[in-house]
Amino acid sequence: LDPFENSLFLFCGRKTSSIKGILWEEDGFLLLTKRLDEGKFQWPKNNDEVLLLGEQQLRWLLEGLGIEQKCSIPKSRATKIM
Repeated sequence: LDPFENSLFLFCGRKTSSIKGILWEEDGFLLLTKRLDEGKFQWPKNNDEVLLLGEQQLRWLLEGLGIEQKCSIPKSRATKIM
């Protein structure tokens, strides 16, 4: 994987109470950290696995939810009301 692409790379330690991210911004790396005061991130169990997350999965992870939700409410399409 190329860290100089437009990608956010996330890392988590053993305690899973904090995650760190790095993002390349043309002139250097941006280092991001989020630490939970209570609870733990729902980090995948396999430490050797690299996952590609979508925007919604990233939001779920940062909100303390698992990245694999069993179901979600589907988005509705706008329709004309007469």
